[in-house]
Amino acid sequence: MSAAHAKILIDEAIEAHGGSGYWDSLDALEISHSAEGFLFVTKHRRKLDHVRARLSTREPRLTFYDFPEHGQQAELLGEQEVRIRDRQGRILDRRLQPRLSFRSFRRQLFWDDLDFTYFAGYAMWNYLTMPFLFAREGFLFDMLEPVPGDFESCSRILVTFPPDLPTHCRKQIYYFDHERHLRRLDYTAEVIGGWARAAHICEDYRQFGSLKAPVRRRVLPLFSFKKPLPGPALVAIDIHEIMPVSRLFASGKPER
Repeated sequence: MSAAHAKILIDEAIEAHGGSGYWDSLDALEISHSAEGFLFVTKHRRKLDHVRARLSTREPRLTFYDFPEHGQQAELLGEQEVRIRDRQGRILDRRLQPRLSFRSFRRQLFWDDLDFTYFAGYAMWNYLTMPFLFAREGFLFDMLEPVPGDFESCSRILVTFPPDLPTHCRKQIYYFDHERHLRRLDYTAEVIGGWARAAHICEDYRQFGSLKAPVRRRVLPLFSFKKPLPGPALVAIDIHEIMPVSRLFASGKPER
């Protein structure tokens, strides 16, 4: 019954964020976003300032434009590859099976452009496709008891990801309010370390076409898996624009 109840709530959340019919009509999302935080400092990465990106609504693929340098594109191709291309499309650098490279000690000290492309690419793809992502095959859902505090009125669902999707960790906890809006997700960022537990707070919902999404996201340290610390913000993400791209205009024209 717990799993069945959780699946019903997930279906309600999908409808509350725009509906499965609308999502299925889309080919991509084009976004403009900024990001910074303590993680950027520790990995010696400069903050992102109004960086444009395009992500597929069908599979874990994402492209950052004018990154890491103007005129270049950094691309995530699922778990298989990350690469950087110039404006003519020539591959400047690439890495196969990028997640495996995070086992090396060097990644504890700093991230290069391909490291960052993998982490930021799969993370943003996850964030921007939720909760529609959960309609894919292979996900498992279970209801959890509410927790006291700021999110005690939220329904909590334990989500187990299928092994073929790049994500922070296989088991994550999602908090939905009475409107079925996503308010928080808890996870361990395994490519950083088994200790890297975080609560990802979602705020300021806005409408983009028929899509509803939070535009202010703050990732906070989480030690008890119940109450996050007030700071520092490990990652602070601000979404400035989301432009849904209809399948009818898959060549690149956004829906208005």
